[in-house]
Amino acid sequence: MNTDQKITGFPMTTNSSRPFVLVHGAGHGGWVWRYLSDLLTAAGHRVFTPTLTGLGERSHLLSDKITLSTHIDDVVNVFRWEDLTNAVLVGHSYAGWVVSGAMEKLEGRVAGIVYLDAFLPDDGQCGFDFLNEQQKAAFNAAQEKGELSRPGPTSAGLRIQDPARAAWVDSKIAPQPIGVSLEKLTLSGARDRVAKKIYVRTPLFPQPYFDAALQRCQNDPAWEAIVLDGCGHDPMVDRPDAVRDILSSIP
Repeated sequence: MNTDQKITGFPMTTNSSRPFVLVHGAGHGGWVWRYLSDLLTAAGHRVFTPTLTGLGERSHLLSDKITLSTHIDDVVNVFRWEDLTNAVLVGHSYAGWVVSGAMEKLEGRVAGIVYLDAFLPDDGQCGFDFLNEQQKAAFNAAQEKGELSRPGPTSAGLRIQDPARAAWVDSKIAPQPIGVSLEKLTLSGARDRVAKKIYVRTPLFPQPYFDAALQRCQNDPAWEAIVLDGCGHDPMVDRPDAVRDILSSIP
């Protein structure tokens, strides 16, 4: 099967045992969902936390061939091989790009999509244009040296609140493949046709693009906009119970 095609023909699942597909942000891996995954699993749900190619336990696959499409296919293939339908798809931070692109191949299989302090890109945009000045400098320096990645974030920059969990995150962060920021996103509106769309903002983490996305969703009746206080950019680490409650609210 060609993953460029939309996925069809899967058996239906029910809300009582709903699948959740949780997609991590830059420098992270599937490991970052540990606390949230435990809570969702305890509630009887199936939880999938794919690690995007070149990161986490798949960091040995880092190469110059990794693009945004690679990461999109990482997510699409979870749906394909696990026969998922009626799922909730969550994208954290950078993964806003990934889940937006994945929806082009998953239409009809996702009951709800959640942008967790994430980019909310539009058709024709690319990640490089949304990097801050420090990130662009690191990106350009990596390119000039012929490197394949730029440094990942730190717990201090992420504003993680719990010292022990901050140390844990710092021990796991990996460099982010730079090729993913160069490919323009192609969207036809599949994301907009998802029945339930939620944007979650954690304002302790300063990010003007996320502030703009929050305001955009607050002004659009098709979206639910939520402000989650008391945590940094990784709410699945700082406040997994609150994130669980948001996800569990999706009908």
